[in-house]
Amino acid sequence: MAFDVAKVLEEHRGENFTLHNEHLNPQLVRVLKTLGFDRFYVRGEGCYLYDDRGDRYLDFLAGFGVYALGRGHPALKKALHDAIDLDLPNMVQLDCALLPGLLAEQLVARAHQGIRRVYFCNSGTEATEAAIKFARRATGRTRVLFCDHGFHGLTTGSLALNGGKEFKEGFGPLLPGATQVPFGDVDALESELRKGDVAAFVAEPIQGKGVNVATADYWQSVQGLCRRYRTLFVADEVQVGMGRTGKFFAHEHYGVQPDIVTLSKALSGGYVPVGAVLCTEKVFMSVYSSIERAMVHSTTFGRNQLAMVAGLATLDVFDEQRIVEHARETGEALAASLAPLVERYEMLHAVRGKGLVVGLVFGKPESRALRVRWNAIEAMRTALFSQMVVVPLFHRHRILTQVAADNMNVVKLLPPLIAGQAEVDYFVAALDDVLRDAHRGSGLLREFGATMAKGALRRGEPKPVTASA
Repeated sequence: MAFDVAKVLEEHRGENFTLHNEHLNPQLVRVLKTLGFDRFYVRGEGCYLYDDRGDRYLDFLAGFGVYALGRGHPALKKALHDAIDLDLPNMVQLDCALLPGLLAEQLVARAHQGIRRVYFCNSGTEATEAAIKFARRATGRTRVLFCDHGFHGLTTGSLALNGGKEFKEGFGPLLPGATQVPFGDVDALESELRKGDVAAFVAEPIQGKGVNVATADYWQSVQGLCRRYRTLFVADEVQVGMGRTGKFFAHEHYGVQPDIVTLSKALSGGYVPVGAVLCTEKVFMSVYSSIERAMVHSTTFGRNQLAMVAGLATLDVFDEQRIVEHARETGEALAASLAPLVERYEMLHAVRGKGLVVGLVFGKPESRALRVRWNAIEAMRTALFSQMVVVPLFHRHRILTQVAADNMNVVKLLPPLIAGQAEVDYFVAALDDVLRDAHRGSGLLREFGATMAKGALRRGEPKPVTASA
């Protein structure tokens, strides 16, 4: 009897959290139940998710940036169905298939003139791992610099470049020579580069953890210093690349030309995982420098045909529907709509980011009554206020957002790039509602506490937890 996915889903309907608790990650189950995020999603379409009760949720997470084109885009679905029906000779390995070449050609055409080569892998963290190896080989050096609050993946090499200590605990020792410098600090960067042993400086043009943005002058200095000290500049565009900031690559905003660029997430179209490392001819050929080294760095699934189809179809939609321009326009509309809330609410200090990667920055208010309430909330747990925004946005308004980083009062927004004025208006009205309550009295705190209490009862434990991603 043929496997029937619809039948399996129906037969096991509602077992999601039980199965995860028994066989996968029980701590994730605890977090979701505590926050009241334990929904049974049955369908995704465009900017929205739908649960088993028929409720619709505005997805301002987009799978951490994966769903640039929203969920279930018809062009991507058709392309993948067509590819499966063609019975393409996939992963022959001792072969040079056509589709990887076509996708590489497309990516090179979108990059700066120095980028000539592409290596395909399966994820953002694999792209980081490759970038580390390529930089070490190209320079003959071993040290790698990264920034505080940086995030480049969680496999061992990329974990060494993680600015969050909470991710590293218990997994050391990690990559020797990985050194952290403050984001945006030119002097600290030069101090390390001056030692002459740094293979690469790896940084996100806009940091995902916290949505931190540096100046154009900083990035110009980064490029100049890396060239002066013969260190490779690696731009991690895994989350903020591919149109999210209103340009195809986020580093384009600053007029710089990295030696290596890493991509993933949105390139997959949300269907088949894929990662890519774009680099200069010199860097690439230093790795694959002879016929004996033709396979010196490879991965089994990296150039698989379905991933290549997903990437090609995604880029075709980007061009056909002017996705990059649309993201810039929607980002400008979102920023303009959020600006009055910064003026209206003392606890909302700033809105930062570019395009459709947005950080809502909360902080201590000036007026005495609000300051007392803020201090009481923060005394319970550092950066609890941002979680108190995320939870009612979800429960009251069915909007999915996230806390930008642990112990940081920043809420991150990553809408699909197809989001438009309707989604902007709905989100801003919902945020206005939540912040109005936060500034009016203690009702929001009571609501948040009630949610935590109900969550604790559902999971059968007394101790509440909070989460950021």
